[in-house]
Order: sequence, then C-alpha cells, then structure tokens
Amino acid sequence: MRYLLLFNLLCVTTITLAQSNTISGYVRDRETGESLIGANVFDKSTLKGTTTNHFGYYTLPLSYSEVHLVFSYVGYLPIDTLINLNGNVELSIRLIPQSMLDEIVVTAEEDLVDMPQMSRIGIPVDQIKSLPALAGEVDIFKALQLMPGIQSGSEGSSGLYVRGGGPDQNLILLDGVPVYNASHLFGFFSVFNADAINNVEVIKGGFPARYGGRLSSVIDISMKEGNNQKLKGTGSIGLISSKLTLEGPLKKEKSSFIVSARRTYIDILARPLIKATTDGGETAGYFFYDLNAKVNYTFSDRDRIYLSTYTGDDKAYARSKDFYISDNTRYDYKDEFGLKWGNITSAFRWNHVFTPKIFSNVTATYSKYQFDIFQEYYNKSTTPTETTEDSGATRYFSGIHDLALKTDFEFTPHIDHQLRAGASAIHHTFNPGILAYTASNDADTTLGSSKTRGLELATYFEDDWTISKAIRVNAGVHFSAFNVNNIWYQKVQPRINARYLFDSGLAIKASYATMAQFIHLLTNSSIGLPTDLWVPATKNIKPQYSSQVAIGVAKNITKTYEVSIEAYYKDMTNLIEYSEGASYLDPQKDWQDKVSTGNGVSYGTELLIQKKTGRFSGWIGYTLSRTERTFPDLNFGKTYPYKYDRRHDVSLVGIYKLRDDFELSATWVYGTGNAVSLPEERYAGQGQFNGGPGRPTYYFYDELLYYPSRNNYRMRAYHRLDVSVSKTKKKKWGQQTWSFGAYNAYSRSNPFFMDIGYDRSGNKKFKQYSLFPIIPSVRYNFEF
Repeated sequence: MRYLLLFNLLCVTTITLAQSNTISGYVRDRETGESLIGANVFDKSTLKGTTTNHFGYYTLPLSYSEVHLVFSYVGYLPIDTLINLNGNVELSIRLIPQSMLDEIVVTAEEDLVDMPQMSRIGIPVDQIKSLPALAGEVDIFKALQLMPGIQSGSEGSSGLYVRGGGPDQNLILLDGVPVYNASHLFGFFSVFNADAINNVEVIKGGFPARYGGRLSSVIDISMKEGNNQKLKGTGSIGLISSKLTLEGPLKKEKSSFIVSARRTYIDILARPLIKATTDGGETAGYFFYDLNAKVNYTFSDRDRIYLSTYTGDDKAYARSKDFYISDNTRYDYKDEFGLKWGNITSAFRWNHVFTPKIFSNVTATYSKYQFDIFQEYYNKSTTPTETTEDSGATRYFSGIHDLALKTDFEFTPHIDHQLRAGASAIHHTFNPGILAYTASNDADTTLGSSKTRGLELATYFEDDWTISKAIRVNAGVHFSAFNVNNIWYQKVQPRINARYLFDSGLAIKASYATMAQFIHLLTNSSIGLPTDLWVPATKNIKPQYSSQVAIGVAKNITKTYEVSIEAYYKDMTNLIEYSEGASYLDPQKDWQDKVSTGNGVSYGTELLIQKKTGRFSGWIGYTLSRTERTFPDLNFGKTYPYKYDRRHDVSLVGIYKLRDDFELSATWVYGTGNAVSLPEERYAGQGQFNGGPGRPTYYFYDELLYYPSRNNYRMRAYHRLDVSVSKTKKKKWGQQTWSFGAYNAYSRSNPFFMDIGYDRSGNKKFKQYSLFPIIPSVRYNFEF
C-alpha cells in the first residue's frame, strides 16, 4: 500500500509541473445564490470535465489555450462560454432556473454511465416533493425507499434497510453531522424537513474512501444556504402538521440565512375531546417539532464560513389528577407518564481556497441524541389536623453525544486526476441506559450501565483517475481506529470503483469496499421506538466489519431512458442482537450480558430503469435479494433469514405534468412478506406456587409453545398504491398549491404483525394485524 501511495505522489508531482492553467469558481442559482451541488462543467471539444463539490466549487486544470466550457445542472438552462487561457481564470457562474422543466432526472450529479462510482443515488428535492406522501407529509426517507436495494422496515415506517443491513449501519449526515435517530412519530416520519434541504445523496456500496464509520450506506443530506438576493418564504398547512420557512440576505451577495420550522398539532386538536370525556381530570397527547437554521458569510473569493443547526423533539404524555373525600379526609393524587426523545446537531464549516487547484474544508460538529421514559406521582392526604404528602419519580434515559473535528482537502493537479485527503477525530459519550428512582420517603436509587467514552480517529486518501476515455477509476484507502477503556481497535479499509466504457455507450462497472463500524445499536423493535440504545465496541463486544463486492452495467438509451443493473455480495461480522428473552428493561444487568454476537450475509441483483425527459417521468426499481444471519447463541446456531429479508421488492414511480400548473403522481410498491417467528406446536404445561409456611400451594396451567426455528414463516406479501394530484395558482404575492392524495388507495390490508388470536368459535388461530387502510390527505402550500 505504501508503494502505491508513493507512486501516486510521484505522478501528482510530475503532473503538477506539467500543468499551470486552471479554471475554477462556483456554480450557483441566479435567483437565490444557492450553491448547486454536482453541477456539470466540461470542455465541449474534448468532453472532459468535472462536477461541483458539496459547496458548489469546481476546478478544471487545462493545458490548451482556447476552451469551450459548458455549465449544466438539472432543471436549469445550460451556459456555453469560450475562454482564452493565458493563466489561471476564476469563473463563477449563475445558472438560470427553467420556468418549465423539459427534463427531470433522478440523479442530479454526473451522468450515470460516465462516473466510476457504483451504487450511488440522488433524488432532486423538487421531485421528492411531487411524490405522494402519507398524510400529505413529504418525507425524504420514504422517497429513498422507492429505490432498488433500499427497503422500509414495516408499514408506513421511514426506516432504511440497505442491502441487508440494519438501521444502525446507515451513516446519516446532515451538513456533515451524524444524526443518530432519524425518526418521528415512532418511525412513521423522518426528521428531515424537505423545505430546508438542498441536496440528498445515497451511496449503497463501492464507498469512496472519504466516508467511513458504517457498514451499509451513506445518506449525505445538505441543508439550503438561504437566498442571498431577497427575502422569501414558503409554508404549508396539512392535516397533522404545518411548517414555515424564511430565507433571505443578511448582506446581499455576501451573507444569507434560512430558518425552517415544523410542528404537529395532534395533541392540540385532541385535548378538548380528551378533557370532555374524562371530566377534565385526564389529558394525553403526542407531538413532534423540527427547527433548522443556517447562516453563511463570504469573506472573500477564497474564504466562506457556515453555521448550521438542527433540533427536534418528540413527546408523548398522559396526565391525570383527581381527589376524593372519605372519613373526613381529603385525598388528592396526580401522576404523569411520558416518553420523549430528540436530536441536536450543530456544524461550523470553513471553506478556504489555497490555490485554484486546492480547496479545503474544516468542520467542527456537535451531535446529541437522548431519550427519556419517565413517570411521576404526587399524593396528598389532608385531615383537619395534619397534611401528609408523598411523591416520587422513575426515569429511564439513554443517549449518545459527539464532539468532532474534521478537515478535508481536494487537490486537482490535472484534468484526469482529482485527489482527496483528510482526517477526523470524534469523541463519543455513551449512556447505554440508566434507571433512576426518587421518592420523598425513601433513598434515591440508580441502576444501569455506566457512562462510557470513546475516541474514534480516521484518515483517508482518494484518487479519481481518468486513465483513458474508456477507463476511469476511483481508488483509495480509509484508515480508522477506536479507543475505549484503553483498548484500541484499528482497521485499514481499501476501496476501489472502476468503469470501462465501450464505444456503444455501454459501461461496465465493478467495486470493492471494506468498512468498519465501532458503534452498535441495540434494538428489539421494528417501528423505530426511541428505546433503541447506542453502545460502543468494548473488550467483549468487537467492532462490526464488512466487505462488499459489486459488478454492474449501465447504459443511456437515447436521451430518454437510463438503465442500470447491479449484482452485489456483502458479508458482515460481529453483529449484535438481544439474547432470547432479554431487553432494555432489565437495568440490573449490564448491556454486554444481554446480547449475542453473530455474522450476516446479503447478496442480490438490482435493476433501475429511469425515464428522464418529457412531461411524464419516473422509474422502475426491482430488487432480487437474500439476507441471512448466523448467531451461535440463537436458533441453535443455525442460519436463519433476517427479519427484513425480502426476496422480491418492486417500485413503480410516475410523475405526469399535465400542464404547467397541474401535476399527477403515483407510486406502487410490492414486497415479499417479512420473516416472522411463529410456533408450530403447543403443549399443556403445569406449574405451582408455594404460598409459604402455613399457606396453601396454588397450581396453575399454562401453555408451552414450540418454535422450530427463528423467522420460520413469512407474512403475506405487501403491496400498496399511493396517488396525488396538485394544482398551482399564481397570486400577486406569490403562488399557492393545493395537493390532494390517498395513501393505500385501494385499501389493502397489509400485515403489520402477526399473533395468536381466536376465531368466532373460540379456536386459536394465527391472526394478522394491519395498520393503515386508505388514508386521504389534503395540504395547502404557499410561497411568497
């Protein structure tokens, strides 16, 4: 490996001496000043070029004097310009949005055939907003679930299961900050407000060296920067939530801001009804909120800073109070039960252009996730002579928070080489689960695992190399290390993506990547409950490792269709699950004593066909896959299917722009039923309870259930149709849009879970429970 690095450095030095003229700058939206991520910049005569990075910056070293550059981005009018190169040229471009999109594409980055990167998906946020949504609530994660290789967990869930991996194996980044719990409403919505988002990119395999820390995917989400030209606002009012976004310049062309807020009001609407039915003594509710904010300032052509933050909380609660009078004594009591969880993320970024060929970004981040389950009570008895009070509380809380520093460099010595290098340090603090009792008449008690701290270090080197017109390679190495309780783990992770392009336009691609993950998620729920616990690798629990190999083909059919097929194989080691019968509700036991360790494997084929142009656009996605787990302490050590193993997964997506102001959209999904453990036999059992000396012995009869294996049955297949129609009308103050939709339009009774129930004759049977029938929605959106 070190010889390869020395060879690359020698090549870079030689190339740098041979090249001197560079065109560089930013590509932005003309109306808002927003950076355009992944915009194409290429020389029309040689068809060589590059794309803008996550800050809209590009650099293009060229050896000839006259250049015909083309700047393009999906949904914008392209710009052609002729440039005479007598030295370095700084050229920033403002692209004009098209009033009516003649072309809608799924990927907003490089052409799928041209780039070496495999297993990469990007969906424009405007297209996400056009898709049908549950209760009219636009959700980025539900749009990603419509792509091959990405599955939902259960009915309505926003969870992501990528190529057989678990939810903890997704590196979810918001402006470069990890988000540890991305679920609202117990998993039915994600925490990302689409109105505050600029770009969404997902990588399922063939990971570039700059990413690390997770096994299955990278979900890189960038917040908007804010309009630096004029004050602008958008908002919407729906059945369960409303949101408002404001953005504008702090100093025109130099600085801008954006603030976006969203809140549900189920609790407010239900409160009068609950009080009316309980004589005012009880109340209950649930709500969640999000708040995104970001500011940036451009000091010069070479320096720009960003400060962004996100905070969001969910809270479910139930309160009651009452009193009664007996024997001349008044008894008052009240209690409250609650469950709340939420995230806080913050990022400070500094961009600096050292030379036209060297771009750097320094990021300092803070991330916190915590959940609390609490119950409080208060009792008071009052007589004519005295008052007695008693109070207490029980609280179970867990969480994780990080402090991190990262620096990244992009060096483009030659039009055929783009080098990246960087390093990062993350300080983790884990609270694996603490149960605290407090009582007015007793001593306080605290049980649970102790707080643990860990240090994660990483560095990487990456080269995107165009060897010839036909051959392009992205290769690199990622090195990471983790320290916990004076124990060190380290892993060298090589990565490579390669593409061979035939003259016919058919591209063959292959990739190999190894990944290391030093944190685990302990979960015994399928619906995104916040009781999931983040825990570190320890002396007894090793880090997770994976390796993945993939091969595929891609081709553009005219300019209308894009087709890709990928086959992959991934193995995973040191996965953890709760042992049989264990859960987070046993705080007297350390979490390490409640888990089992095993391995997993996933392999399959993915097909994606996209229609890219015209008034009708959309895609067809199909996944054929198998995912299995093997744990020595579970299922008698035998291999069993993963709960979310689906043999077939299909998605059909269509968006039809009937007129400039009228749009129809629909999605249809089909999936093989989830694996479930069901008993095959039952036996009558007998037990006894000895009441103690002088007391009788009680006998009871119970039923013993025999499970032949883990996940031995399949629930019924899942399929669903969602539809939406929207009408936009121009107003003097801006525009308004009414959207009407239906989730599960033909009201399919899809399985949510199965249990043992009874038929009308009282005989036991397996019973399917469904969650959502047809759910209509209406939403009013406005823009000013």
